[in-house]
Amino acid sequence: RTKEESELYRLNHRSGNEVTVSEDLYALLSCAKEYYEKTNGRFDISVASLSDLWNFKSETPKVPDDAQIKKTLKKTDYSQVHLEPEHKVVFDDPDTMLDLGALAKGYIADKLKAYLVSEEIEGGYINLGGNVQVLGTKTDGSDWRVAIQNPDSESSYLGVLSTADKAVITSGGYERYFEQDGQVYHHIIDPQTGYPSESDLTSVTIVCSDGTTADALSTALFVMGLDGAKELYRSGSLDFEMILYDGSRVYVSEGIADSFSTNMNTEIITIQP
Repeated sequence: RTKEESELYRLNHRSGNEVTVSEDLYALLSCAKEYYEKTNGRFDISVASLSDLWNFKSETPKVPDDAQIKKTLKKTDYSQVHLEPEHKVVFDDPDTMLDLGALAKGYIADKLKAYLVSEEIEGGYINLGGNVQVLGTKTDGSDWRVAIQNPDSESSYLGVLSTADKAVITSGGYERYFEQDGQVYHHIIDPQTGYPSESDLTSVTIVCSDGTTADALSTALFVMGLDGAKELYRSGSLDFEMILYDGSRVYVSEGIADSFSTNMNTEIITIQP
């Protein structure tokens, strides 16, 4: 979205409130709308202005003024962006900007996987840095083994997942952050407060057949926290499995409990509480 030649940049720097976009961008915006609604607004791609305000990519980031955050929050609400027929996008607020950083890599991985399938590739492994997508199985018919990073140690894993034909995508606040006055601020913004999410989770890994869904939910569930993640999983509104870590315990949803191996303290999350 920072590249002036990109379609997303042109959408964010529009001259009017209505823009016609490409099929790919419209598909991404439509996915984002579905996840916004099913997560009660915890996944919100209209946080672009808040991300700019916090500027985590700066060499000297700092906590914005509270008044600035409250002002920016007024243009952060994806319900004020409307998707109309013929790929038209209509904005209620002329200053609302969109950020696809929590969605695009999963979508790209899905496209790459679809291309491999179209070329009759039966097994493959796509790694987009924290976003893993596996096609089929290994050549010997065994499952792929995907290690889940331990946020507390670069030399160890939370565990290893054996899986086939799935996306395995992890989000956490440990990769991009800064410290000010003894407090750590990570880059995953809560769209309802304008501040980094005060999540009780350290990392969230989503496992499902669709990379776009996995990418979006890994962010949304981090913002929701442990109880919210459990509630969404048990609702059945979206088809996914998950591996959560809160700094001391690993929580694994029952659908993948038998295929996840770990030496850490573990709790299995069942459909029925």
